[in-house]
Amino acid sequence: MNELRMRQEWETIVGKTISKYTRNLYLSGKILTIYTDVAPLKQELVAGKEQLINSINEYFEERIVEEINIK
Repeated sequence: MNELRMRQEWETIVGKTISKYTRNLYLSGKILTIYTDVAPLKQELVAGKEQLINSINEYFEERIVEEINIK
């Protein structure tokens, strides 16, 4: 249920630019996997993992993501 809502509201959560260049999202347990083909974005997401985790959890008002994998 949270994965579906996250996919629908991904642009609102992360912004238009990141949303545009991410292909797929999968939430398995509390691990979010994000797919992108853009190397600079991948580096930015890796560097900002903790901030992204906090933003997602704040948006959902609960701790749904504890780890992010970027592929």
